[in-house]
Amino acid sequence: MKKIQFLVLAIALIGIACIVPKQHQYISFKTAKEFQAFLNRKTKPYPLLSAHRGGPMPGFPENAIETFENATTYQPVIIEFDVALSKDSALVIMHDDKLDRTSTGTGLVSSYTYNELQKLTLKDDDGKVTTFKIPTLEEVLHWGKNKVLFTIDIKRGVPYEKIIAAVRKTKSETNSIIITYNANQAAKVHELAPDLMISATVKSPEDLERLNQMGVPNDKIIAFVGVSEPSQSLYQYLHGKGISTILGTMGNLDKSAKANKNRQVYRNLVGNGADVLSTDDVVLAGQQLDAYRIEKQLNLKNIKLQ
Repeated sequence: MKKIQFLVLAIALIGIACIVPKQHQYISFKTAKEFQAFLNRKTKPYPLLSAHRGGPMPGFPENAIETFENATTYQPVIIEFDVALSKDSALVIMHDDKLDRTSTGTGLVSSYTYNELQKLTLKDDDGKVTTFKIPTLEEVLHWGKNKVLFTIDIKRGVPYEKIIAAVRKTKSETNSIIITYNANQAAKVHELAPDLMISATVKSPEDLERLNQMGVPNDKIIAFVGVSEPSQSLYQYLHGKGISTILGTMGNLDKSAKANKNRQVYRNLVGNGADVLSTDDVVLAGQQLDAYRIEKQLNLKNIKLQ
């Protein structure tokens, strides 16, 4: 009888757990100055995860608002997403040039108008069709206010001017970083919007010097240091300049972390100097970052649970 009662109680608790919604971990800054002070290391460091393409998981396709929201149930996150242009120049969120892999459409994104794209739905990484739609940049920026930070990856042919205009329109200067891939792009973005933060590739002191020579100041840079761990001396050099760093773990480092969970790969990466890990494994990386933050007694007042 006791066994039956225990079984009933266990089933009831599981049922309650399924009904209770997950708690979200949101991160926000009141002003652009406060946001930039955090990235400029003027406050106590607090390592973060960047959910690559928004943190896709089974049932949650890449570059979907629903996926972004799901990622916040695991961590206070930076959401990395990709912006492409439709046939009629709408800014839509899509990584590939073609629709086939991630949606119910076929062919080039640029051959569809915005209205035609809205008739499609997104597929997760396993090819399962969901009910989620392809969002626009403005929809994403509106959704992300007081919830997440953004790194905005801009596909070839998309004018920086249009991205910056959307950031301005939605007043997203308090949580947006524009991704660039070379010094020329970084200089152009800084010329267009000198107040915005820029993700720039910096794999050596020489890379930073070139950015500075082209007019991009250190206090507007967050340094992407590559997809393999750099020397600690590079971290020390950048930190000495007040520059936070992003290490891309998507690919080999994510695979190594998954295959060697006991080695605490992600924990060691932030321990060695990475401020942000851009990962495809929000769950495992988040577990290890949580442990690291507890161990180092790291807290951030800008994180809210709800």
